[in-house]
Amino acid sequence: MTVLEDKKKILKLFKNNVLGKAPDTESFNQRHDGKDGHWLEAQMGIARNGDNAPDLFGFEMKNQTTSKTSFGDWSADYYIFKKNPIYPSLNKETFLKIFGKPNMQKGGRLSWSGEPIPKINNWNNFGCILLVDDSNNILIQYSYSKDLRQNKSFLVPIELQQENLILVSWSASRMKNFVERKFNQNGWFKCLKDSSGSYCSIVFGEPMTFLNWIELVKQGIVFFDSGMYAGNSRPYSMWRASNIEWTKLGCEEFNSTKLSTMDL
Repeated sequence: MTVLEDKKKILKLFKNNVLGKAPDTESFNQRHDGKDGHWLEAQMGIARNGDNAPDLFGFEMKNQTTSKTSFGDWSADYYIFKKNPIYPSLNKETFLKIFGKPNMQKGGRLSWSGEPIPKINNWNNFGCILLVDDSNNILIQYSYSKDLRQNKSFLVPIELQQENLILVSWSASRMKNFVERKFNQNGWFKCLKDSSGSYCSIVFGEPMTFLNWIELVKQGIVFFDSGMYAGNSRPYSMWRASNIEWTKLGCEEFNSTKLSTMDL
């Protein structure tokens, strides 16, 4: 089976089961932000799973979102608070107290998301920076001197009042496995909606290598979007890009007019 034949199978599924329809999510969990995506998976014949493999015929499927789309929820090799003999008293909850921030929309629940999360090559007010080293490992470092919080001496224990302290790291080998297993077989496709919320087109993107992807990280196009919060064991380590950037990555789009002329 060729890539072109597999692509035609996807186009046929989209044309017959998705095109012109708005998601009918009544049978899905209404509290789940991904209910539209779950409907789309069902329409395209994709079984829900937590596997990092491509979704369909070697292609990774993406659904249209409001502003940003995920590459994956890819946890790090190293978190400073996980079984660290150097800092035995540090656990996830104390990490959140030191480096996180209360989410007032969630009753003051501590989270490591939003403002505390650094951008590439930029120190934030929490004294953190996201870096890619010479070996393409990704690091989040903390420096006490860069921490602009007025109460930092109260928040940060003396043993952590350091410069260039690594809080989290992703090895190049780990991220290469994540990226290339998911995106480097046949590529990816994204299902797009019109202003009424109905699916109107499907766009395909080329296969992606880790070296392609890490360059996007270095440019700040792909960014780390943590959703870690107190009371949940998952780290929620999302890697995302804006929908504008995903559009730039696309190379071939099929709308209703184009699909109507194709022999599928």
